[in-house]
Amino acid sequence: MPFIRSLLDFDLIIEIGYAQERKKRITPKQLFLLKLSSVSSVRRRLAKLTEEGVVVRQPNRHDQRSEFLTLSAGSVRVLEKYGGLLISLSAVGE
Repeated sequence: MPFIRSLLDFDLIIEIGYAQERKKRITPKQLFLLKLSSVSSVRRRLAKLTEEGVVVRQPNRHDQRSEFLTLSAGSVRVLEKYGGLLISLSAVGE
């Protein structure tokens, strides 16, 4: 997947995607609290993933100080494609 450049990118994308799949909202602060890396590293990687269009930031209408994170539709399609490929490959190995 071309937009994953580090283990931290992978972890962030998985956490955001998992929350999105469960119809839950996740904020940057919640990602910081997971202690995937330092706050500055998580902030920097989130900024890069947002700039590249992988992650979308949506303002919180009830609290203007926070925002929610989701994966872009294109990112979800790529992840589904690779996920399906990995599942089919694992079935061949059985």
